[in-house]
Amino acid sequence: MNILVCVSQVPDTTTKVTVGADGKTIEKAGVKFILNPYDEFTIEEGLRLREKFGGSVTALTVGGDGAKEILRTALAMGVDKAIIVKDDNREDSFSVATNIAEAAKSVQPDVVILGRQSIDYDSFGMASMVGELLDMPSISVVSKWSIEGNAVTAERDIEGGKEVVETTLPCVISAQKGLNDPRYPKLPDIMKAKSKPIEERAGVASASRTQTISMELPQSKRVGKILGDSDADISELVRLLHEDAKVI
Repeated sequence: MNILVCVSQVPDTTTKVTVGADGKTIEKAGVKFILNPYDEFTIEEGLRLREKFGGSVTALTVGGDGAKEILRTALAMGVDKAIIVKDDNREDSFSVATNIAEAAKSVQPDVVILGRQSIDYDSFGMASMVGELLDMPSISVVSKWSIEGNAVTAERDIEGGKEVVETTLPCVISAQKGLNDPRYPKLPDIMKAKSKPIEERAGVASASRTQTISMELPQSKRVGKILGDSDADISELVRLLHEDAKVI
């Protein structure tokens, strides 16, 4: 089986983010970047498919030179090959999906696996766009699935429950938390990954479908109040929820 796993480099959630001088992007200086957490499930699932069906796993990312670090992580976890499509700007999600699709055409995967979302832009749209561009069926937010021959049965999370859908290979899926437990790379594998080759490809130009007009940090206007458990405090809490917060 030919497996393509797509990964993304994102700011660490513990990093303090500030808006850049242009007012449209974050200030990258001092920001720690990491492998998108949902992509850990992506890589693990690709490795498990290889263990079950044989074949190879290729990790792919779109970004600048700094994004090679997450490919090193994928190599340390056990993927067979790593590809970076050089695109420092990554104009919008559609341009990233276009570059993923173009690279995937040369890989000719039986399955493309992505994380359900990146934790920076949270668009949830990458699997659908890549599937459309590759003319493959796509299933998003998959928490459980199975492959029998070319038949695919997937369970996906929806609001208030689960949904079971069926399709056939080749297909695109996005991995949800709970799909698996990602393995931790061992130190010898981490050291070996530092010297493994990473294939570089030039990005393809595509017209942006969205444009960032401005970016700003949210203003904190909430004032905390501490109440006890007396009847008067409980009555005051109810009043505040009704009159100020307007949630009851």
